[in-house]
Amino acid sequence: MSDADRILIVGAGIGGLATALSVAARGHRVTVLERRAEIAEPGVGTQLSPNGFHALDRIGSDRVVRAVRRQAVFTDELRLMDAVTGERIAGMPLTGRYPQRFGNPYAVLHRGEFHSALLDACRAAPGIELLTGEPVAWYEQTPDRVTAVTTAGRRFTGSALIAADGIRSAVRRRLVGDGDPKVSGHTIHHSVVPLAGIARERLPAELSPDGVTAWAGPGWHVVHFVHRTADGAAYLNLSATHDHGAPEAAVGLPLEKSHVLGEFPELAASARELLELGEEWRTWVLCDRDPVERWTDGRVALLGNAAHPMLPYAIQGVSMTLEDAAALGELLDCDGRDVPGRLAEYNAARRGRTARAQLVARELGARLFHPAGEAAAARDAMLAELTVDELYDRCAWLHGTRDFTAPTDLTEGEGN
Repeated sequence: MSDADRILIVGAGIGGLATALSVAARGHRVTVLERRAEIAEPGVGTQLSPNGFHALDRIGSDRVVRAVRRQAVFTDELRLMDAVTGERIAGMPLTGRYPQRFGNPYAVLHRGEFHSALLDACRAAPGIELLTGEPVAWYEQTPDRVTAVTTAGRRFTGSALIAADGIRSAVRRRLVGDGDPKVSGHTIHHSVVPLAGIARERLPAELSPDGVTAWAGPGWHVVHFVHRTADGAAYLNLSATHDHGAPEAAVGLPLEKSHVLGEFPELAASARELLELGEEWRTWVLCDRDPVERWTDGRVALLGNAAHPMLPYAIQGVSMTLEDAAALGELLDCDGRDVPGRLAEYNAARRGRTARAQLVARELGARLFHPAGEAAAARDAMLAELTVDELYDRCAWLHGTRDFTAPTDLTEGEGN
């Protein structure tokens, strides 16, 4: 394998594998370096908006597109409920005019199966090499090569290095040097419930199998939706988030059910019935980073959470990562000599849009999901005044984008 034709990718999560497929589809050979001994993702649910589907269509793997569309649950509404009174606040329909306007549907997916579809496609691609147990610690480069160096001292050389190694990226530590992620103070608890084991009479009427529902309370909220696996098995995805100033990061710690239920004593009865269905809970303290102007260094670029980690309130983490992968595939359709210039174009194309998404995600947490008192009343009044088309206008800059290589800035688009 010629180093001049090889793209190195650090990390075999959704972003790393999607990027491997995207650049391999343009004729490059790819080596993916994964720190874990086994490549896998959790079986939680995730959400994909039309821009994410557009990006997925453009990475160049019909196999993945077919697999994702087979297992996706195409949602009919994003709805917001008052978590204390149980009353409906607002909803945005996702059928009819929505896919017509944005060119693709909105869906929820089983994250593990989505990742498996990407992994299977990479394993079947002759130009992609997957190496596990290879944690990358730093990189070195010359004008015409870049080398990834692992913690064990192994060296891998190529024409470009794409870091998809997450919010605590080792490559970012060298490239940006901005320290640890920013702790938001928001703690999120997750549980995934197989619906096959739940008696129908235990399921509240509010459990729509085809919608995503958020229950907004003062300083906290609960979200639920149903996702399915390729074999048709249905799972209830539950998350409960509390903005209580948690001072330190936490990642996937087990938590007693009684503790979760005790954190939300004001939760309306119908929402509490849903929360009580959760049995095996894990907890995270949400982190992000401030936007930065530069994610590239010559032949090195950051992607996804390594570049622009964001809080989940804009529901764009996966979609933005897929956009990055699509953009890189298109821009790296070039000779190795052109890689630094093309990565600079990637940086210019992506930094404004993703920075805006990061900032809007923070704002939505405070203004949409967690306001209290007069601020909550103002939110309710504002949403009540918006027509469906006006709701679409507000999210058009996010959901409607199809060109992921055009330069953007923080002010482009309509509304938040």
